[in-house]
Amino acid sequence: SHSFEAARSRAGGGGESEKMVLLVVATASDPASIGPAAAFLAMPGWSPGPPIPEGMESFTNGNVRLLKHERSIVAEDDLDRRWQEATGEAVSEVIFLSKHTAVSNRPALTVHPIGVPHLREDETPPQGGRPGWAAVPDPRIGPWFRLMQKVAADQGLVPEFEITLEATHHGPLTSTPTMFVEEVHKNTGVDKMLRRPLL
Repeated sequence: SHSFEAARSRAGGGGESEKMVLLVVATASDPASIGPAAAFLAMPGWSPGPPIPEGMESFTNGNVRLLKHERSIVAEDDLDRRWQEATGEAVSEVIFLSKHTAVSNRPALTVHPIGVPHLREDETPPQGGRPGWAAVPDPRIGPWFRLMQKVAADQGLVPEFEITLEATHHGPLTSTPTMFVEEVHKNTGVDKMLRRPLL
């Protein structure tokens, strides 16, 4: 909860208050990430966002910022801090769009918090993060899981798709309430979930 309170305190502590924004992160190297991001950007109201370093594109719509880049999502540590340093906007939460991989290979839609709290300090995280660390879970996880179940039922994805709330198991590092939204196949309804709670 320290990280969550730190994020909240950045919004209005002392003197001039900073604008709080929600950061949605997609990577062009992942079709399950860029597909929902493209559907999201097709909605009205988007405009080019502030220029940021490191070859990333940004887009803005109200208090939502969509960040697109080319690299692996789990390797992008501290995007919330880096965004604030580049733009002056404090980040209230981070939502990563990503593909879901499972041993079963069954199509799935899932949400989950991030971190690797189960690893000891001498272990190396296989997919980002820091041993013993977990981000504060985004408070949207529960509502989005229920919305995901409804969207899947409405779109006729059940029982073909698993609708799951996964345990935390990878990075990247953040200091802000965070969650991953993952799917096996693109264009299965994740864009519908993004539209309703964010804008």
